[in-house]
Amino acid sequence: MPTPDPPYAEDMPRRDCPNFYYDQEDILFAEVSRRGGDVSWSVHRHNIILGFSPRSAINVVRSLCVYAAICCKEGVALRWPGYLGSWESFSNASGADLIAEQHIWAAVDPMAKNQAFNCNNGDLYSWKMLWPMLAARFGLEWTGYDGEEKQFKVSEAMAGKEAVWAEIVRENQLVETHLHDVADSWLMVVVVYGYGTNWKLLDSMNKSKEHGFLGFRDTLKSFNTWIDKMKAYKIIP
Repeated sequence: MPTPDPPYAEDMPRRDCPNFYYDQEDILFAEVSRRGGDVSWSVHRHNIILGFSPRSAINVVRSLCVYAAICCKEGVALRWPGYLGSWESFSNASGADLIAEQHIWAAVDPMAKNQAFNCNNGDLYSWKMLWPMLAARFGLEWTGYDGEEKQFKVSEAMAGKEAVWAEIVRENQLVETHLHDVADSWLMVVVVYGYGTNWKLLDSMNKSKEHGFLGFRDTLKSFNTWIDKMKAYKIIP
């Protein structure tokens, strides 16, 4: 089944392929039906999440900040680890606080009953916009997309950096963590930035707006906000 073109609508039919999210939804729908309308459901489909999580296995912002901190410690530039498509293409992101806001809205507003919604910040970003911001937060020079043949492998570059991170933690009096506690998602980083040249993560939220959810976030400000919070909680220097 061919992949539909973006933007991806909230009422877009399921793709004909195995998907454990579909399995979870079917269990949810069946349970609501069994209870005869005493409860309702809502489905929330986010995009790449920007948020704060000190020790979760996957947090892209935190992992990138750890990468940037190690670059700063070693005196090297912040190199882009992805392809041209993810560097230049515009996509949506989802602030963790916005997702929570939509969940609360759906739990109390009758207009959200038994509906599926997308959840994104409502604007567009590219990593070409965010990368210099990340570098600036750590006082680093940076390089962007430099051709497929020179593609930087962040997973290889960060291998064996446990002692470097331990020194960063000690010098900056950070919360005691091991590298795998805060940056165990280099594969996720590669996946997020590593799709081909035509990759676009673009969702429509028209249905959400029509049903009354008007929340939004400025993605560039959101990106900085989550970096600020990780710094404030001494997760990163």
